[in-house]
Amino acid sequence: MGTDLAEDLAALLYRVDPLGLVPIGVPADEYRAEAEAITRRLGEVRTVEDLERIAHEEFVAWFSPELAGARDRYTALAHEAWTLI
Repeated sequence: MGTDLAEDLAALLYRVDPLGLVPIGVPADEYRAEAEAITRRLGEVRTVEDLERIAHEEFVAWFSPELAGARDRYTALAHEAWTLI
């Protein structure tokens, strides 16, 4: 993975692709802003469920509730991200 947590998280977001954007050819750094926003909120994280909630909240804020989808769409992402933090 990369040299900092936001970079690592952005790479994970790109791989997991919660919005399904990768197949339409978005750049590899597509989720960098969202990764940085999540990273800024790590002080709120005590559990993997906190991380799931924050990821979902950020995607809702950056996109929309409709595009972000249900919170459970971020469960697997949160579990993988938990290993990074």
